[in-house]
Amino acid sequence: MKKVYIYIFLTAFLFGTMEVSLKLAGSSMDSFQLTFLRFMIGGLFLLPFALLEMKRNQTKLNLKDIGYLFLVGIVGVSLSMLFFQLGVVRCNASTASVLICINPIFTMVFAHFIANERFNKRKAVVLVFGILGIIFMIRPWDMQAGNTGAGIVLLLLAALFFGLYTVMGKLSVQKIGLIAQTSISFILGSTILLIIILFMHRPVIAGVVDNLGMVVYISIFVTGFGYYFYFGAIKNSDATTGSIAFFIKPCIAPVIAVIILGDMLLWNTFVGIGLILVASYLNIREAKRAQTTETRVSDGTLEEKGEGDYNRSN
Repeated sequence: MKKVYIYIFLTAFLFGTMEVSLKLAGSSMDSFQLTFLRFMIGGLFLLPFALLEMKRNQTKLNLKDIGYLFLVGIVGVSLSMLFFQLGVVRCNASTASVLICINPIFTMVFAHFIANERFNKRKAVVLVFGILGIIFMIRPWDMQAGNTGAGIVLLLLAALFFGLYTVMGKLSVQKIGLIAQTSISFILGSTILLIIILFMHRPVIAGVVDNLGMVVYISIFVTGFGYYFYFGAIKNSDATTGSIAFFIKPCIAPVIAVIILGDMLLWNTFVGIGLILVASYLNIREAKRAQTTETRVSDGTLEEKGEGDYNRSN
């Protein structure tokens, strides 16, 4: 279990440096270009681990699987992470780091309609806390200097599409495998983004040499090792325990943004972070409760009359 917590801490730390790194690199590199490089290199980094996973599970992909992974990659990389990068350069890093963590709220909503995961009262409470957290982070009545309306919209779209990406991934992960699905969808989504970049005549490798250290850190460490440690936490425990990393991230990222970028954390920032942390905690607790219930059902230890009181959670 000690290894699990090490993986969780490393995941939270690497993901916690993400917005500051993207903000710094985004000041001198094109957002489309940086997103493409980040996920293409990160996907290739994960590919050997993905191939080992597929060999171990004897996974064989057909054309339908590849087509579905293209869709997952488009939603996760070409839409969500592109919107995220565009939002990061238009907002404070501290704001971006917290707003992206509300994606589980959108996951719950999409899961209700796509994955038949019933939206219950507990999830409604999570949704309320999450929305309140968003309102205080944005502070629409007096937006904090450094944040823009366009940036906020882009970040919310990034979180929304990441929630959809999560649900789409859940529908196919059992067959394809967690690392394999992530690696392949990253590569395919980046390929689509490359086509868009070429069509729009945007830079592909221009400026990379001047920002090589930052590109390597974002691609290999934040995206590559970050997801590797995240999968390591899940492999040695479960998905709910692994998601604790995203519970810690909103506490780490704003501090890093203050130290490196000089971001200001005002009273509304602390309130927003607190509310989103509450939403994250309730979401993790609900997932744990549902996971325990499913285990009891599969073991035959849950009485029939109580089964209706439980609903699946993401």
